[in-house]
Amino acid sequence: MFLAMNNVKVLDLSQDFSANSPAFARYEGPTIKWVKRIAFEGVNAQHLSSTIHLSTHLDSPWHFYDPGPDVAGIPVQHLFGPAVVVDLEKLGVGDYDLYGPEHFEEWERKTGIDIQKGDILLIHTGFHRYYNEQWTPCKCGETQADLPRYFLNQPGPKKEFIDWVLEKGIRWIAIDAMSTDHPFDTVVRQVRPDVAETVRKHLGVADLDEVFPPEYYQMTHTKLFPKGIFHVENLGGQIDEVLDQRIWVGCFPFRFRGGEAAWCRMLAFVPR
Repeated sequence: MFLAMNNVKVLDLSQDFSANSPAFARYEGPTIKWVKRIAFEGVNAQHLSSTIHLSTHLDSPWHFYDPGPDVAGIPVQHLFGPAVVVDLEKLGVGDYDLYGPEHFEEWERKTGIDIQKGDILLIHTGFHRYYNEQWTPCKCGETQADLPRYFLNQPGPKKEFIDWVLEKGIRWIAIDAMSTDHPFDTVVRQVRPDVAETVRKHLGVADLDEVFPPEYYQMTHTKLFPKGIFHVENLGGQIDEVLDQRIWVGCFPFRFRGGEAAWCRMLAFVPR
């Protein structure tokens, strides 16, 4: 059997979590306090307070879609399955860029790998190396924390990507960046209007509404969640070891009843 552990290499595709893990725009980061120390109470214990949208985490449909499901309502068997790891960085997709169906079709032609119905789609942009919690060197070079670049410069999807995901029958999506959406299709556009002007010029449009119309605001959240297609954000770890491959992956969030999102461990299972 494929999953016999002696025939499988398990790789961790997760970012580390720490008191310094930076959160998405307008979200609070973590506060970690010691409440007991082994020197005095004979045990170490901590208290953690944080929003969830930082480090590697799963957004359930309930994050933007009130009927849900919440994190606990996602069937556990839906969190594990066949996946493709599409390296958009190798296709020349970089800072501020847009990607669409044509990039994934080009990837299929170049790799000879078909993206199939029911696949989990892992998108590699290379931006994981700029997050300050990336804990292992990547094959593309040493990690280089650069949070402004990580949060502001990442590429994102054009609206045609949404119909392609639905037509392909993608199970769910994961990305090695802060969002499955372009930063300037999120609240970042309001937070950093100065950078929004740079993005507008880069994309060669008169107004960013041409590529990010209001009805497509945070499109992977607002258009895909109602269809049951959720996602994992902030991948990292050993993702560079599985690029341009068909593998199996598992997402392991805690069973959060009423949770709109949850930190998770994302693992890849690769035949030896």
